[in-house]
Amino acid sequence: MKYESRLKDDFTESLFEAILLLQNKEECYRFFEDLCTVAEIKSMAQRLEVAKMLDQEMTYTDIAEKTGASTATISRVKRCLFFGADGYRFILDRLRS
Repeated sequence: MKYESRLKDDFTESLFEAILLLQNKEECYRFFEDLCTVAEIKSMAQRLEVAKMLDQEMTYTDIAEKTGASTATISRVKRCLFFGADGYRFILDRLRS
């Protein structure tokens, strides 16, 4: 079954095609530093770290202390982790391998 995102449009397709062309971390840093604000990049990095910690069954208190994430952010990530499009799940699985 093919996943159909609500985000899908020509601009998003083009963005994801560009991201898939990145070949290493240096290229990622260069592209994302031009594409996003520092706050946007830090926010995405924080959410991924929150997902990792939730997957390890850490408490909201511990996650908030270690990441600085609000309980609202932690809750949003948890909802996506368990009831979302499985994006966090397959990335976490790949990071473990």
